[in-house]
Amino acid sequence: MDKYRLKFNDEFNKYIQLYAHIKSLIDKNQIEDGEKLPSIRELADFLKLNKVTIINAYKKLQAEGYANQKIGSGTYAKRRDSIRGFKKSYSITFKRLSSGRLSDVIDFTGETTSADFFPVADLKAVLNDVLDRDGAEALIYQDVLGYEKLRERINEKFWDNKLDFDDILIVSGAQQGIDIVSKALINVNDNIIVEKPTYSGALSVFKSRKANIFEVPIEKDGVDLEALKKILKKNKIKCFYFMSYFQNPSTVSYSNYKKEELLKLAEEHDFYIIEDDYLSELIYDESTKYSSMKSYDKNDRVIYIKSFSKIFLPGIRIGYLVCPRIFKDSVQNSKVNTDISTSSLMQRALEMYMEREYWIEHIKLLNVKYKERYDFMKTEIQNKLNESVEFNPPGGGLHFYLKLSDRIQINSIELFYKLREKGVLITPGVMFYKHSNEGERYFKIGFSQTDCDKIRKGIDIISSVLSEEAKVYGVPNN
Repeated sequence: MDKYRLKFNDEFNKYIQLYAHIKSLIDKNQIEDGEKLPSIRELADFLKLNKVTIINAYKKLQAEGYANQKIGSGTYAKRRDSIRGFKKSYSITFKRLSSGRLSDVIDFTGETTSADFFPVADLKAVLNDVLDRDGAEALIYQDVLGYEKLRERINEKFWDNKLDFDDILIVSGAQQGIDIVSKALINVNDNIIVEKPTYSGALSVFKSRKANIFEVPIEKDGVDLEALKKILKKNKIKCFYFMSYFQNPSTVSYSNYKKEELLKLAEEHDFYIIEDDYLSELIYDESTKYSSMKSYDKNDRVIYIKSFSKIFLPGIRIGYLVCPRIFKDSVQNSKVNTDISTSSLMQRALEMYMEREYWIEHIKLLNVKYKERYDFMKTEIQNKLNESVEFNPPGGGLHFYLKLSDRIQINSIELFYKLREKGVLITPGVMFYKHSNEGERYFKIGFSQTDCDKIRKGIDIISSVLSEEAKVYGVPNN
């Protein structure tokens, strides 16, 4: 009974405060789904309240979907929305929003660069020149590894020709890269480790392989090494998946120290590292210096995956991976079994785009434009949400990861629904955890699809909703 103890605030109705307290206990699993709540008389005596107050609190719990009453038996707790049910609702939201209607909402969920910055003129010129140069040859299937000149160009531009270009495999984006590697490496009941939280697309792939997934909390400079070591001591691990820069969703970037320590652990415990190099081009803080874990990899332990879709043209779906030579044949076979070849025309266009240095100018433009949005959104959060959320500015990337403060009683799923009604879309943190009862205090907001005017309006709406929730649930605003 002690968990039901509550210090009431005389400014607010007691039944509302009791409702909010019990709802919070259910959300946090301190009252389990299906657990019987105290009888009306029992709780009234314990809290020294009249029975009408308890009855009204229970009625509100039932009305909000947090409790069921069974005649002759009592009232039972109910988790209002399972993660599976929410994910379905989340997906339906975007299916119903055609591209035309998306312009009517403030979309803080976007993870690709805005169409406003697409290098359409340069790409059009490159495509015409490729077709003039190569004719029908540009449209036929390529070598399974990908267009040879593109692999040479990637080796030249990003690796200073330190790789063998035959070790580079062209894929249709990072998601396909993760899928191909998983099919090549991971079997049923293999043990893999992911960050906590982590990219939902990777979680889905690993679950589809029926792997045993271990989660390790992420700290300000990378994964918790001590927690990782405990898992390694007790389990034979096949691989560890992580994002080296501006991790999705936590926004954390790895320190060089943790990169080096992870490589030592990989060698010591004989596991491989899947490095998803996510948005490392978009660095706004000069104190953040880029160096991939693959560049530290002396023992061929890192499988490196990079997508051009996030920061170039999402529609072209091109990326690449570099894997240890021991897996080269199996990864190539996995690619063939997934699809025969990535678009030949787009591979040739991307190679020419890089060769003409258009790529460098485009990245410079994106860094200028997105730093403006990043700085603006950071200031808006600090000025308008400072009492309602906690966060660490990432210094790059395309989003912020916010934690609801204790004064806010609703979770991020409820916040999603309330904001959706007002034309604002966010991504609740539950999307990024293995277990459904985690991540409910977190949500992600991105600025890739929103200009400063929409950012201002969206943050104002979030601020208004969170302020109202704080008032309703018995926590006065300061």
